[in-house]
Formats: sequence, C-alpha cells, structure tokens
Amino acid sequence: MKEKDKPHYLGHRQRLREKLLQNGRSLADYELLELTLAAVLPRRDTKPLAKLMITRFGSLKDALTARPEQLEAVSGIGPAAVAHWALLQELFARMGEARARSGVPLSEPADVARAAMARIGSKGVEEFWAAFLDIRNRVIAWEQVSKGTVDATPVFPREIMATALRLEAAALILAHNHPGGDPTPSMEDLALTQRIRETARGLDIRVLDHIIVTDHDYYSFNEHGRM
Repeated sequence: MKEKDKPHYLGHRQRLREKLLQNGRSLADYELLELTLAAVLPRRDTKPLAKLMITRFGSLKDALTARPEQLEAVSGIGPAAVAHWALLQELFARMGEARARSGVPLSEPADVARAAMARIGSKGVEEFWAAFLDIRNRVIAWEQVSKGTVDATPVFPREIMATALRLEAAALILAHNHPGGDPTPSMEDLALTQRIRETARGLDIRVLDHIIVTDHDYYSFNEHGRM
C-alpha cells in the first residue's frame, strides 16, 4: 500500500506507541484506551470509540472494568473486544491477588482486601469468597463460595466448613463485595459472620476476618473490633 493510501489513523497510532514507550504518563486516558482497542480493532480508527467509552462510563478505570453486557451495549464493540476486556480484567485480578497466591503468611487485612478488590470489587452482583489458610496463615486456596444478585448472595456455613475440612485448613478469611459502593456491613452480614464463626469454632477452625469490598474501599471486621 502506498503511503498516501494508508488510513490516516495508522500514522497517528504509531506516534501514540512511540509516545507510550518514551513516557506513558504523557498519554491522555482516551489515548491509552485507544491503543488498547487497537489491539482487537486494528483496521479501525479507535480514537472516537475510546472517547465515547470514556464519556459513557465516566473514567478510564470504569471503562476498563466494564462488564460484558455493558460493553455489548456500546456501538462498535464486538465479541473480540469483549473477550479482550475479559482477558485484561483477569490479568488485573491476578496481579491484585499476587500476595494471596504467593504462599507467604497473610498478616494484614489489607492483603486479602487487595485480592478481593481486584477480583470482585467491580462486579455488578455480590460474590462471596474465602481464603483457606494453614496453621501459619499461608493461603492454601482462594475460592469463590457463592454468587448472587446485586444485593445478596446465598452463603451456607456448612459448605464453607466442608471445603475447609477437605483442604485441612486451620483458619479462614471471608470476603464479599457490595456492588452498591458502600462497604459498611448490613445486619445480614453481621448475622452471617456470627453463624460462620460459631460453625467454625465447633470444628476448631479460626475465622480471622470478614472483609467487605467495593471497587475503591473495604471494611474489615477485624480492624473494627468485630471478630
């Protein structure tokens, strides 16, 4: 293809890539999103779509954490882009979970809070997870316990204990998200935590904390003296 026949956005995209390599912080949010979209839409000018997504979702962060059904509602976003977004979100989640997966003892609520915020903080429905720990508070497993609706998820203490016994866990740290954006525990959260603690106590399993997360904040029962 002759230089004059090349789409105008190819030269612009190359300049953005060079700018990224020289100083990524100099790129605007929409330009970062533009390059991200270009990975799956190489034959399109992705600048208008990037600007549309920033406007629609409100920020780069919210655009990158958009759920599949939200992305599908954006004109110009197809299955390839939705799958690419799922890949990015899984990478972000695993980065946030790195310490919980590392095998080092978990000594601070923030360690599990970071993992939970990365994994479920931006989810549109409630999910309940648990970190199963050995006698030294090292993570044996970090698993989803249940998935529910926008304001509730069914949790059965006996099922959590069955998993703990199968894994020979000595302790637990519980975590779930509040899609509404406020991590303050509800009366149901308080009652559930108490039921799980009572069930665990009978099996000589310690419940070290229950952490409630949003996409930007968390509440630790332990830090607030409720354990």
